[in-house]
Amino acid sequence: MSEEAHSRRRVGRPPAGAREGEKVKDYPQLSVRVPIEMKARLNALSAVTGLAQWRVIVQAIDCFLRDLPPPDQELVDGLCQRLLRAG
Repeated sequence: MSEEAHSRRRVGRPPAGAREGEKVKDYPQLSVRVPIEMKARLNALSAVTGLAQWRVIVQAIDCFLRDLPPPDQELVDGLCQRLLRAG
């Protein structure tokens, strides 16, 4: 194969994870039940913003966390660290 063929973009979508090189398919799955209005709202937010549904949810969680009082934010951070270390 020529050098030019090696430098071309790969076929398919690039990895779309939260960080460089991560693949969404490697993320753990989450299944939740929500009222139909919330599912419709998530679909609409995704369509209007062009963001994947998982990104809308991640941003919503980050926003919720920012609105918590600092002591609660610290508790959440501590619990997250423990869960991540436990693997």
